[in-house]
Amino acid sequence: MSHFKKKQASTKQEVPTTAMPDIIFILLIFFMVVTVLREVELLVRQDLTAAENIERIEEKRLVSYIYVGPEVLGPGQYGDTRVQVDDALVPANDFRSIQTVMRERRTQEPRLIVSIRSDYEAEMGIVSDIKQELRLADALRINYSTRREGGPSQ
Repeated sequence: MSHFKKKQASTKQEVPTTAMPDIIFILLIFFMVVTVLREVELLVRQDLTAAENIERIEEKRLVSYIYVGPEVLGPGQYGDTRVQVDDALVPANDFRSIQTVMRERRTQEPRLIVSIRSDYEAEMGIVSDIKQELRLADALRINYSTRREGGPSQ
């Protein structure tokens, strides 16, 4: 008979979680710092037309907006109909810059959707000129932004 007993190793199988709150807090701070929430400053009035049958675009990152409406001159004061792409007004009657910008964006994102957000009083001739430039830029996926019938204007 053997007088020696075999001892079992008592190792813990748990994962240490004491530093977990610190790591979560650091990650939270990191994402808060690097996340950019950017809103476009509208330089034209946007009182959208109403529609009954509307569909929501699911992939917002694919959308590039073109704003059309009277230029905001001051509180309650509006000028001629102008076009805005991102934060910049397009020079009056020089829509070729729209073609250049959208062609560049189409090379970066081939599935680009151009959403035209037109004021209800905007001149339709300007919207037609924009569509011509988009056609030349091969940006053929066009959406017209509206508000829901009876809903507030955006």
